[in-house]
Amino acid sequence: MGLTASGPLTVLAVDAGNSKTDVAVVTAVGEVLATARGGGFRPPAVGVAAALEALADPVARAFAAAGVTGVTHVSACLANADLPVEEERLTAALHARAWGASVTVRNDTFAILRAGVDEPRGVAVVCGAGINCVGMRPDGRTARFPAIGRISGDWGGGWGLAEEALWHAARAEDGRGGPTALSRTLPAHFGLPTMYALIEALHLEHVGKERRQELTPVLFATAADGDPVARGLVTRLAEEVAVMATVALTRLDLLTEETPVLLGGSVLTAGHPLLNDTVRDLLAARAPKADVRVVTASPVLGAALLGLDHLAAGPPARERARSHWENGP
Repeated sequence: MGLTASGPLTVLAVDAGNSKTDVAVVTAVGEVLATARGGGFRPPAVGVAAALEALADPVARAFAAAGVTGVTHVSACLANADLPVEEERLTAALHARAWGASVTVRNDTFAILRAGVDEPRGVAVVCGAGINCVGMRPDGRTARFPAIGRISGDWGGGWGLAEEALWHAARAEDGRGGPTALSRTLPAHFGLPTMYALIEALHLEHVGKERRQELTPVLFATAADGDPVARGLVTRLAEEVAVMATVALTRLDLLTEETPVLLGGSVLTAGHPLLNDTVRDLLAARAPKADVRVVTASPVLGAALLGLDHLAAGPPARERARSHWENGP
């Protein structure tokens, strides 16, 4: 049973991604009582019930370490909560778990945004396996995209970049497309001599489908060596990042105000100069007031700060929580 408002004010912060889950129990004064880590959160693959069952293990460990049986508020930032209807379903499922008296579910991109700003105000573009963008204002207004793939207009992300690189490399080798060094560097990554050999290995699953994302760093390395096709793909990703950020700023009436624009996710935090420099140049032209920053803070910090916002905790509490993750316990 979750704690009621008459008990100590506490937050269960959850950042649940596709590959791992981090949880923390935080008091209203920003003290981190306990943390725990679990596996990935993948409702589309295993169903909501099984995904929450997997989430229950790190929550139980964090509760035990903190010496609590429930909290005042659950602040859950979850992968695959892409549509409002999905957030509603996950909120209901978490309520049923009775871990807290109240529950707020958001897409996990909001955790990255909140981790990178001092107040709930700004825009974040995240590019990891996929690509997404969200924005928020302190008055509760938000901007977001469905971010569920090509059917929602998305382009980019590590998975999409690998697919595009393979497409260009295959056509370069068989003559349907122009030359590109990708036709050599992509198969070489797997110790194969040609794109034909790589196509065969992928089709017959001698190289597992999940390993295709390994080709994204190869694409960036090939671009850094000057290959025009690879550089074109990196530049197109920069354009997508800039477009998403500009649209979100416009929707929130922040285009003409000094506003943080956070870049997160494995692709945008890897330090690729061509990508990040091009993003900055594009935003300088389209959103001159944007303060572009790369976010490296732990996303569970963002979930905790969103929970503290819900409890109306003051700046000292937020700074105490931030200090825990930025400076260590």
